[in-house]
Amino acid sequence: LTSLSLSVQQQRPEYVGFNCSSRTYLKNSKYSSNLKTLLLSLSSKDNPLFSYGFQSLNTGDNQDAVFGVFLCRGDLSPETCGDCVSFAVNDTLNQCPDGKEALIYYSDCMLRYSDRDILVHPLISSGKLLVNDLRVAANQLGRFNKVLFSLLNDAAEEAASSPRKFAAKKANFTSSQTVYVVAQCTPDLRKENCSSCLQRSISQLPRDRIGGRLLWPSCNLRYELYRFYNQTLNATLPLPLPPPLQQHGKDRKSTLIIIATVVPLAVSVLLFIACCYFLAKRAKRGKKTYETAAANDDGDDITTAGSLQFDLKAIESATDKFSDSNKLGQGGFGEVYKGTFPNGLQVAVKRLSKTSGQGEREFKNEVIVVAKLQHRNLVRLLGFCLEREEKILVYEFVPNKSLDYFLFDSILKSQLDWTRRYKIIGGIVRGILYLHQDSRLTIIHRDLKASNILLDANMSPKVADFGMARIFGMDQTEANTRRIVGT
Repeated sequence: LTSLSLSVQQQRPEYVGFNCSSRTYLKNSKYSSNLKTLLLSLSSKDNPLFSYGFQSLNTGDNQDAVFGVFLCRGDLSPETCGDCVSFAVNDTLNQCPDGKEALIYYSDCMLRYSDRDILVHPLISSGKLLVNDLRVAANQLGRFNKVLFSLLNDAAEEAASSPRKFAAKKANFTSSQTVYVVAQCTPDLRKENCSSCLQRSISQLPRDRIGGRLLWPSCNLRYELYRFYNQTLNATLPLPLPPPLQQHGKDRKSTLIIIATVVPLAVSVLLFIACCYFLAKRAKRGKKTYETAAANDDGDDITTAGSLQFDLKAIESATDKFSDSNKLGQGGFGEVYKGTFPNGLQVAVKRLSKTSGQGEREFKNEVIVVAKLQHRNLVRLLGFCLEREEKILVYEFVPNKSLDYFLFDSILKSQLDWTRRYKIIGGIVRGILYLHQDSRLTIIHRDLKASNILLDANMSPKVADFGMARIFGMDQTEANTRRIVGT
């Protein structure tokens, strides 16, 4: 491919980084022709989506299909966005002349193409971290961390909730110094996936430097002690709706005919499968697939908990086969790992010890109890896995770890001012009050401690670890126990 022409008036954007696939294509192949068509379309001078700052595009069929996407920083003008994409196209062709997949970052934009559908199957292992060599002064680090952490979370929350998936924030941490933050996701992401991507970035971005950024194909996060974004333009940019995914290739009519034929057929098949599944589930309801959990000897079965059963291979893939690099901690009955599924969903995976005879009771108890609870101050159970000798619980991922992590750290405890502590206390109380009075089950936690209080992205508490919990009758006020539990 030859480089595409650039205007001499265009100002080169700040280059950040580049990735090129080792998989290659032939120079005169159909893939090469499709790639050129796609890149010309993305960087076209008249592209109306420069005002939106994002476009995804595909061209070609089967093994010759090419998928491309660009994302411009949300505060840029359409002209600046278009210039950056044009430079990205030319630089990509020069630096990766025959790679089937490429990704290039600038301060103003990101460009990526691949022979895979990169929106459906995004890479999660190609994050790029850049930090300033200068560190924050030791006597200012506590205040800086507090201000920066709050800004990052506020920006992440606002970006995930906004149509453009972009937010810019600033705050003073001294009388003369201001911290500036930008958070952004590709607008195709759902709110929860954008939030998950940005929270992963917050947890990995060092906060002891005077500047840093972490770039992923689906989101990016940056902070500096100088304003690096256009504050005025960000407030005045229009918000056009993006058109549907464009297609090049043979005939749009044939695509419409295929859709009109396949969709009704697919709906019919899905309805048939759903009916079969419902009838099969009904027939099996009386069967005992797993042993009954002894939560309170009331006959609750793990199969009636309403949770989703996960496949062990999917969990192993999400946790990189339970690698130490993904290990979040270890409890009395097993270890906890961080997992990331191909769609970007992050989870906490609690893997019970195979040698713990007591662990199976706690496992079944936790599934039965937590699956029946719904409250914002209780950790949410997403599912479980019982395969071979493995007993695994899959929870929502809570990025800020547990309360004890902040209480007993000399630096992090400075983030827990009395306003935030009061908020955390109130959240814990609401969660426990729900367990005792407002849920359809009366539940006594029996192991309430700082390490079992998790903190989400907004530092809101979530009561966790229900392995020791006990279900009471609605009017029951006391009970006998056969063993000592709790901490």
